[in-house]
Amino acid sequence: MRLDRFITSDGRLSRREASSLVRRGLVTVNGGTVRAPDFRVDPEADDVVADGRRIVWRRNTYIMLNKPAGYVSSTEKGKTVMTLLGDEAGRPGLFPCGRLDADTEGLLLITDDGALGHLLLSPRRHVEKEYLFRCDPPLGEKGFDILRSGPDLGDFTARPATAESLDGGSSGRIAVTEGKYHQIKRMVRAAGSEVTYLRRLRFGPLELDPALGAGEWRYLTEDEINSLRAAAGQK
Repeated sequence: MRLDRFITSDGRLSRREASSLVRRGLVTVNGGTVRAPDFRVDPEADDVVADGRRIVWRRNTYIMLNKPAGYVSSTEKGKTVMTLLGDEAGRPGLFPCGRLDADTEGLLLITDDGALGHLLLSPRRHVEKEYLFRCDPPLGEKGFDILRSGPDLGDFTARPATAESLDGGSSGRIAVTEGKYHQIKRMVRAAGSEVTYLRRLRFGPLELDPALGAGEWRYLTEDEINSLRAAAGQK
């Protein structure tokens, strides 16, 4: 594994920051200073210290992406969310945990931890996903009551949602525990309006970092990873 990638594996530094530390002579491998970011290390055996901090290798990768509109939540070829990750996209096994429509923005978890991803998406876990939406025409209180009650969408009946009206009903926040195809759009349509904008704000306990611009990403912190594991019922 490249030294700069190894340094970023604990989620505290970006690849650019890690490379800078290496070039400045602030990284040692087994006690010797290394100045080449592409120096190969054995994550299981080598002792790496970066700027006085010993790096503990993280076997799995957990990434928060602020997905922009126009990208597909897929690992296939084309304009997918994986193309936003740069070199990190080459890490084997990475996948988007739950899909967002191409025109939907916001929080997307990308990981190679298949066991955790399966649990987070399991209908039995009831992990909430919260969204901000804009709609036209505005929804009245009756429309929001329909969202809260869990409307019949034909092929399934949605579970009752938490929904809050904003801007006189022209926008709102909604939290659901399912992840059906186009579910928010279909629920809003059943309530008497059409979604014109949709953005995911939260996935379980994980909230979108306001410091991330559209298309930007960062590694999750240890606390964030542990909170997702707790939400999934994983020790």
